[in-house]
This record gives sequence, C-alpha cells and structure tokens, in this order.
Amino acid sequence: MQYSRPELRKLIRQRRNELTSDIHYQASQDLIRRFAALPEMHTCQHIALYLSTDGELDTQPLIEWLWSQGKSVYLPVLHPFSAGNLLFLRYDTDTAMTFNKYGILEPKLNQPLVKPVRELDLICTPLVAFDSHGHRLGMGGGYYDRTLESWFKTGQGAMPIGLAHDCQHVEQLPTEAWDVPLPKILTPSRLWQWKA
Repeated sequence: MQYSRPELRKLIRQRRNELTSDIHYQASQDLIRRFAALPEMHTCQHIALYLSTDGELDTQPLIEWLWSQGKSVYLPVLHPFSAGNLLFLRYDTDTAMTFNKYGILEPKLNQPLVKPVRELDLICTPLVAFDSHGHRLGMGGGYYDRTLESWFKTGQGAMPIGLAHDCQHVEQLPTEAWDVPLPKILTPSRLWQWKA
C-alpha cells in the first residue's frame, strides 16, 4: 500500500510518539555513540542541531556532549525577513530563548550570534520519515530543503545529516522534485549512508 505524504506524516509521527520514555532515553544515548563514531567529528567544529519536539529523537544529550567536546552548537531560527528560510544562531547554556510561530523554542534573534550556513560544518536535520535511498520527509514547510539547496547542487558547504528513530524508516517515500536526499542518516541502531 502506497501512502500519501500527509498520511505518512501522520502514521510515522504516531509511531514515534508511542515510543516509551525508556526507549527515548536509550535512543538519545545511542545517538551520542553513533555521532562520536562519525569520521567528520575529527574536523567539524560548527554543528547545527535542533531542539526535539513531537516525539523526535532527543538531541539535548547530544548537544551537551558536543559542548563537552569543545564544539560550537547552533540552532535554527525562522528568518524574520525571508519567509520560509532559516538562520542558525549559536546556542549555549545561557542563550536567551523564545517560542516561534510553531511553538518551538529557538534562540532569540541576536545578530552577533548568527552563523552563515556556508560557515557551518554539519547541519543535523529533523525529519518525519526517511527511506532506503536517503530521501527525507519533513513537516512540509520546506525550510531544510531551501537551506540545503546549495549543498545539494554543488556539494559545497555544511554537510547535512538526518537524525531519526529507527521506527521512522520506510522502504520508499513518495518524492517531489524539490526534495533534497541526504548523504547520511543516523538512527540509534545504525548509520545509513549514500553517495553524495
């Protein structure tokens, strides 16, 4: 049975939200181990992440681990003047936070904390579902597709890595022309990798 994109979003979000707190905790610890094993970790300094919501793989332990490794972490902020686009702001324990229009916490806009996308080393992307070919299904706003467009066309700049629970994998997603496949996706149990 082939699901539509909205049907898949509903199905996988429900599947993700049914995970127990124990599974969420173990998944967040396994994510740190998978991340630490990435070859890119030796050279990456500026890493964009996101704060988890709606049953997503908990990124807070990973963020704290990255801080302990001396890495700089950045979070997405909805661009105030360019609709549908993201800015990335440095995130520390004392960063002032605010809720965006989707009810998601993000750093309060502060120009000196903005890091241009081209100066990031990795961009960790949220996703609702992913398939065996590296395609990701997001929430439908296209924010990350736009952010990653130049990387997708040229292979230059911050490399994207998707983060997901194992239960978010499906064999094949219905795709659109604007979808950006990812070169790597990390789940608690494995690294999925495709040629960029």
